[in-house]
Amino acid sequence: MSSPASRPVPPAAASQLNLRGAVDLSSLKQRPAPPAAGQSPAGRQPGAGQSGAVPPSAAQGAPDTGGQPLRVEVTEANFQQLVELSAQVPVVFGLWASYSPASGELLNVLEDIINSYGGRLVLGAADIDAFPQLAQAFQVQAVPTAVAVVKGQPVPLFQGGADEQQVRSLLDELLKVAAANGVTGSLGGAEAAPAEAEPVPLPPLHQAAYDAIDAGDFAAAAASYRQALLEMPADAEAKAGLAQVELMERLQSLTGPDGEALRQLAADEPDNLDAQLGVADLDIAGGHIEDALGRIVGFIGRNFGPERETARVRLLDLFEVVGPSDERVAKARQGLARVLF
Repeated sequence: MSSPASRPVPPAAASQLNLRGAVDLSSLKQRPAPPAAGQSPAGRQPGAGQSGAVPPSAAQGAPDTGGQPLRVEVTEANFQQLVELSAQVPVVFGLWASYSPASGELLNVLEDIINSYGGRLVLGAADIDAFPQLAQAFQVQAVPTAVAVVKGQPVPLFQGGADEQQVRSLLDELLKVAAANGVTGSLGGAEAAPAEAEPVPLPPLHQAAYDAIDAGDFAAAAASYRQALLEMPADAEAKAGLAQVELMERLQSLTGPDGEALRQLAADEPDNLDAQLGVADLDIAGGHIEDALGRIVGFIGRNFGPERETARVRLLDLFEVVGPSDERVAKARQGLARVLF
């Protein structure tokens, strides 16, 4: 059985968070720093623990925060400090924009939830209008978006809305992944979570896949997983990994404007296979799992012949991406059975 950090993760595959295949933040860390930004979203003014100042690290013997919010307004000036802090506690970047009031409101909810973890997490509030390079690095296609950073590596959490229960589930899983990678610190004197056992070494082909993901070579990662499946057809981790890196590869070429054009095409041509599959990928990436799976089930129900089979195979791949035990997958399987039989 592999460790919680042993599978690659496409955006929004929240139940399988890990540190592999992340985007490179080095170019952002090296940028010259302008003055810090001012007001935070939804009218909250920066204050103690909610400013451009990065909280003192646990390693520096930080004093108790006295219940102050562990929130930092992210700028180019403090971004590198936050990345460095992520070696001690996970830093959750909440990306918002002034044109989306809902993103600011959700960010404030996220702040309250993170405060309840007693210093084991830090929130970085990032205005994508003021810091567009961060949005580009995290491949943000919508706000609000939440991306954690652990040991300098991004871990996608969600794009779009999320309720409190979903956010807490994501953060609980994030802390498990952080502990598995040796990140167990806390700020303000809170007790650190007990460290989990070191992850079991990966099989060679799985490790080769992860190394390829780290290098941004999704095709090579897919080839490693295919070879693993040839050697062991029942390798469930390889099967899921292959589906995930294929999704990552498909999403790699889509920019924000391309995505909007694709959505319009899918709306205009509901029986255009490529458009429907492309929008389903975007929905998976944005955390809209039911929409993605339902879109493909609907296409299968309206069409016959080779295109129907192509859509069915893609749907099965997305089941692997989301997770076969996910209740949304179970619902989609029922819908697929109805349209096929």
